[in-house]
Amino acid sequence: MKELEILLDQYWVVKDDNKDLFYQVKDSIPQFKNFLSDKLGYGLVINQHLIKLEKIPGSAEPFMGIQAFTDRIEYVLLCQLLMFLEDRSRDEQFVLSEITEFIVGNPIGKEKIDWTLFSHRKHFIKVLRFAQELGLMQINDGDDQKFAQDDGAEVLYESTGLSRYLVRHFTADINDFTSVRDLENAEWGDLNADRGVIRRQRVYRKLLMEPVVYSQGADDVDYDYIKKQRGLIEADFLKYLEYPLHVHKNGALLLVPADKNLKDGFPNTKAICDITLLFCALIRRRLETKKLRLNGSGAIRLSRVAFDLLVTKLKQETGGNWSKEYREMTAATLSDHLLSYMEDFKMLAQADDQREIEILPLAGKLTGSYPDQVAEKNGEK
Repeated sequence: MKELEILLDQYWVVKDDNKDLFYQVKDSIPQFKNFLSDKLGYGLVINQHLIKLEKIPGSAEPFMGIQAFTDRIEYVLLCQLLMFLEDRSRDEQFVLSEITEFIVGNPIGKEKIDWTLFSHRKHFIKVLRFAQELGLMQINDGDDQKFAQDDGAEVLYESTGLSRYLVRHFTADINDFTSVRDLENAEWGDLNADRGVIRRQRVYRKLLMEPVVYSQGADDVDYDYIKKQRGLIEADFLKYLEYPLHVHKNGALLLVPADKNLKDGFPNTKAICDITLLFCALIRRRLETKKLRLNGSGAIRLSRVAFDLLVTKLKQETGGNWSKEYREMTAATLSDHLLSYMEDFKMLAQADDQREIEILPLAGKLTGSYPDQVAEKNGEK
């Protein structure tokens, strides 16, 4: 259902941005509300301003953070900005210096914000841009990019009132949480998480929000549920999203049809995605010629040095067709980019203090190559 995919793909649907879409999604909710509540345990926030699906992951994964953020301090600054906006009504105006003064006066944890530091101003500009892209606030006058060069620069903002819906509501006091696992289990309390509705909803969430769900061995209750309830799970996802379920010995995943064109999917049109597909094809050829071998879990273990050599070889063989950015990138930087990208899609994992690389089974699921005429033009054949 297109409307369900919109709620899954977008953070929320805002009425002021697209009134027709808002009512289209709102009218369609009865068609999939039971699937959301019974199988996924997801709630909906619906009011006169927006519709938001509370998309809670089955387990927290590193790739689930805010993609634009690269430093922990940016999350701290976002929390402080949300605290500031909480006291601002819809359409209320304020200037940048009011925010920066509030942040200095309301520190979180051990982070001390110093606006005389260029790095702190740059981090905050990134947070401001994120807030504007999500529609939490908008600029009425000025340019916040100038704040990077001048901590006295002023900008006039206006609150949209959406900031109060950004963070999920918890039934427990998160100040008592000590780990990510506490956040994961917040809604379940002391109930047995390995059976019944909790396990079912956790499995459905993992399949929906993770590129692949790997088996963790014979005692993995989630994977056992996937194998035993495979038919029912696939029927649900085909009915509501048209996503077939593939279950293998070591992993299970939903395949999103190519015409869905979802944000942050794989494959996509990014150059690094093309390089990843080519790298996966190289790995498969190495397996076929027995230059690499699978271990008992269906993965390939190799040193970081060996990984870097494979990336260099890939660039020598196919780099002529790459974008300028990647053609001119150093081998070390290219390896880092590829490693990070594949790790986000659970195609590899780092081990032994990043000295070892484990190519995971999903890397063998999809491969890519250039058409013969393109490869011949660049001397690859």
